[in-house]
Amino acid sequence: MKPVGYVRPQSVEEAAEAHAGRPGARYLGGGTNLVDLMKLGVETPDLLVDVSRLPLDTVTERPDGSLHLGATVRNSDLAAHPLVRTRFPVLSQSLLAGASGQLRNIATTGGNLLQRTRCTYFQDPSKPCNKREPGTGCAARDGVHHDHAVLGASAQCIATHPSDLAVALAALDAVVELHGPDGERTVPVTEFHRLPGDRPDRDTVLRHGELITAVALPPDHAGVESAYRKARDRASYAFALASVAAVLDVRDGVVRQVAVAFGGLAHRPWRAIVAEAALLGEAPTADRLTRALDAELAQAEPLRDNAYKVPLAHRIAHEVLTELAARQT
Repeated sequence: MKPVGYVRPQSVEEAAEAHAGRPGARYLGGGTNLVDLMKLGVETPDLLVDVSRLPLDTVTERPDGSLHLGATVRNSDLAAHPLVRTRFPVLSQSLLAGASGQLRNIATTGGNLLQRTRCTYFQDPSKPCNKREPGTGCAARDGVHHDHAVLGASAQCIATHPSDLAVALAALDAVVELHGPDGERTVPVTEFHRLPGDRPDRDTVLRHGELITAVALPPDHAGVESAYRKARDRASYAFALASVAAVLDVRDGVVRQVAVAFGGLAHRPWRAIVAEAALLGEAPTADRLTRALDAELAQAEPLRDNAYKVPLAHRIAHEVLTELAARQT
């Protein structure tokens, strides 16, 4: 049995100090992912810093119309919050698609962003995995990879990020607020998760000791038509094979505002900036949507068994954008 230390800090500052002082420390919020990985022997922390009781569990509206989501707000509470449901429905929909009710009652906003991949090779310490142990290889490339990445992958890793919430946050231009030994800083959600490159073991740009304290939703997309849709192997709780979060504002028959993010296709939520650029200022016709999505997904580099993801993601995005446009005609 491997002994594990445990502390429950009384403040964000104490939490950051405790974590920064131990290279093997991990923050513990809901624990829905971390505890599973500890049971598998993938995560082997020597210290758990319990942040679940810190006063970071509220959703507050700011004077400019933005929303401030505390890092320990439970997923079920966030999905049901009236301001989230009315102003940012894509966020609520992503959470409700993301897990069982029992898990949503435990999982937190910050923890959701920090989920690690569900690649079966990563979760099996007996198999080579560059994400788990750099330099050992990627068993998925020549193994079972039907649910792996088609965008932004590298020779080192083809894993996908499992979060549904992160995809919606990417489409909403959310900002992650951090506190660490060097003070506070903010990082856009679209820059928070990394592509694998030659360091697939680094999922995010977090520095050791840094704690997610909140996620801020800017007012730009508040009240704009939005939706989240997800394709999965079964209708019950399952991770996305492909998903899309979209925000679309059409006025006078022309796209005035658009944001599209894909899930299940890459090592991080994939913001579709090529497609967005092609749609902005244009009429959202079926042909225009098709060409914009074609241009975005032309970047895909599927492997032997996951090429189906490209047309699947295209179809989901096309349907969602078509429906959002139809609501505004």
